[in-house]
Amino acid sequence: MFRDRDQFDDANARGHGPAALVADQVIVDEPSVTDRRNTHRLAAWRCRVEDWCASLDLAPDLATDIGSKRWLHGAGTMLGLSVFAISLWPDFAHVEAAAMMPEQPAVRDEFRSQTIMPLALGADSGRHMGATASIRPLTGAPERPTLQLVATLGQGDSLTRMLARAGVGEGDVAQVSRLVGTAMPGSAIAPGTQFDISLGQRPQPGAPRVLQSIDFRARFDLDLTVKRQGGALALVRRPIATDTTPLRIRGVVGSGLYRSARNAGAPIAAIQSYLRAIDSQVSLESDLAPGDAFDIVVAYKRSAKGERQLGDLLYAGLERGGKPRLQLLQWGAGGQMVAAAGLQQPTESRTIGAPVAGRITSTFGMRRHPILGFTRMHAGIDFGASYGSPIYAVADGVVSFAGRHGGHGNYVRLDHGGGNGTGYGHMSRIAVSPGAHVRAGQVIGYVGSSGLSTGPHLHFEAYQSGRTVNPMGLRFVSRPQIDVRQASAFKQRLAQILAIRPGAALGSIAASAPPETRHGGDREIDRLADQRDVVQTLPNARAAIGLAVAGNLPNHN
Repeated sequence: MFRDRDQFDDANARGHGPAALVADQVIVDEPSVTDRRNTHRLAAWRCRVEDWCASLDLAPDLATDIGSKRWLHGAGTMLGLSVFAISLWPDFAHVEAAAMMPEQPAVRDEFRSQTIMPLALGADSGRHMGATASIRPLTGAPERPTLQLVATLGQGDSLTRMLARAGVGEGDVAQVSRLVGTAMPGSAIAPGTQFDISLGQRPQPGAPRVLQSIDFRARFDLDLTVKRQGGALALVRRPIATDTTPLRIRGVVGSGLYRSARNAGAPIAAIQSYLRAIDSQVSLESDLAPGDAFDIVVAYKRSAKGERQLGDLLYAGLERGGKPRLQLLQWGAGGQMVAAAGLQQPTESRTIGAPVAGRITSTFGMRRHPILGFTRMHAGIDFGASYGSPIYAVADGVVSFAGRHGGHGNYVRLDHGGGNGTGYGHMSRIAVSPGAHVRAGQVIGYVGSSGLSTGPHLHFEAYQSGRTVNPMGLRFVSRPQIDVRQASAFKQRLAQILAIRPGAALGSIAASAPPETRHGGDREIDRLADQRDVVQTLPNARAAIGLAVAGNLPNHN
């Protein structure tokens, strides 16, 4: 393989050592014939394999030549590889593992004491919480000496049932009912009244707690307290000073009656009642001038504790040029608004107002029915309004029909006398019954979509002598609504209302109350004003009867 040493005699002369070799000094052995033949065979076999693989095209582009032989070969390759990969998917078999909780009882209790479960039971975390065999349960847990709670009287509930649910014993419930009955009937307590109840300790295990006291607002002008004194329950009355001066609001119509009344401080409910009242006498669109003055008087009640109660409309007035143009006074048991100018003779005929707050969507006459699909007579006016909007009677009358009426759905028909009548259809709910007397502006039902209807609206009809007429041209004549013998009382009541000073109901209660109401009077609250916190004990029912016979119990009718 290497040259002989003697061939390197001139190595030192050329600057190379004996062991230094260069590439041209290596002797390469010639391969044998067999080695050359094997090398050629291996290269030829490798070329054939490469040519075969290139001809197969095992991974063609499946997005081209779809359905061809080449594409099918590629799809078969993909399917085969997918089956092969799925076959290597691991099996979902159970894996053996050690238990999470030791089996020894002592070790298990140690772990249990440090879990979060004791926190859910209201305890602290820590080792000391672990219950062991050395822990003995208590025979009886101590209770709070006093339990204070608030109970609310629900709709349709009674005082006795409410107290029983609050945990008051039967004997205490009976005594409370008798004591409260001396001040007011239990059924007169308004739903939603809250009772502050204080319960003491139980006289013995398993017995109900002893009632200590009950405080509640019995009426707008009276607080009642039932408390235990000397082993017996006693009633304490705490009258509340109130003022019932009506609220009077005056102002100029200006650009709009509603906005002007709101700017003057009138409540929304009072304005709505006022608009409904005068709408039956004048047209709100054409009969009001910017210089007209409105006058609103509503019942108003306030207490020394700050509560306010707004009542019904008492007076609705309209003035022009300093002279009254319209004066409506609430009169009679039904609370009807009576015009002062119509006591002696009938007033002028007037057109009816809208029965609902909405817009006209279909007028009286021939039209194509939206459901039936053919043209026929539409014997009324449709008012589009939101579902549940109140529907008002356009005039005084008697309910001649109230119920289901074919395509009208829930339907109400009113008879106004003189052959005149009105009908109201497609209601969601009816608020009157047949034979009832209604007055103008009274709610008789609510907007719905019953019967042949495509949406919530009111179908309003008018009748004259049994035939339907256009409601837009219907007019009514207002006649005196009170007896002539009551005219003097009516005028006196009107003078009292007009004598009320605007804003008088907003002053101080003590300053606005007259002397006779502050120091004695006909009302129970005035008679008890000087006897505040006087305790009246009622040991049994016989004592209550004796007090009633003697006339010592006030009348709360």
